[in-house]
Amino acid sequence: MLKEKLLKFSLDTFDLIVFLVLVFWIILFIRLFIWTPYTVVGVSMMPTFESNDWIIVEKITQRFWNLDRWDVIVFVPQGKDIPYIKRIIGLPWETVKFVDNKTYICNDETPENEIRAENGQYCFKLQEDYTYPDVDTIPQWDKTEFEVTNGYFVMWDNRWHTSDSLSCFSRQCYQWANYLVSDQYMIGKVMVRLFPKFTVF
Repeated sequence: MLKEKLLKFSLDTFDLIVFLVLVFWIILFIRLFIWTPYTVVGVSMMPTFESNDWIIVEKITQRFWNLDRWDVIVFVPQGKDIPYIKRIIGLPWETVKFVDNKTYICNDETPENEIRAENGQYCFKLQEDYTYPDVDTIPQWDKTEFEVTNGYFVMWDNRWHTSDSLSCFSRQCYQWANYLVSDQYMIGKVMVRLFPKFTVF
């Protein structure tokens, strides 16, 4: 009788250990390859995100599909070692141009307009409802036009605190400066804000 109880206890213990190990590996797999939680630090994405907001970043979309304008992404810029959160403004093969402190998108699909990029693309003024009202976007380093090739042009929603593609991530925007976010530096796309209010993006 005692042997049977010990055997049952051993089997139950083994089953519990196997279950916990399996759960651990499933959670680790999800954490590394599918979803990752982050905490927003700072005011760079206000008013959309506030400091200490909890967000979930999914890592699948950028592996198989193109990201869209307005998507909010988390990445580590080239030469940096901490994650950034930014909004995609310019897509591949577009040009982002700044005129009178306003943002314009230039591409081959835009109907003819009075503003043109240096490469001949026509431009349209971007409606940026996610920023503070009547905010100005002030270029730095005297560079007002950015061609988007292998990557994405990203910006903060809070234009008074800028360390993004517009500022070449706080580096001087010389001719060959890196201002784009390519797939190799991408962590993922923000899908859910958990606190202080639940939001799906």
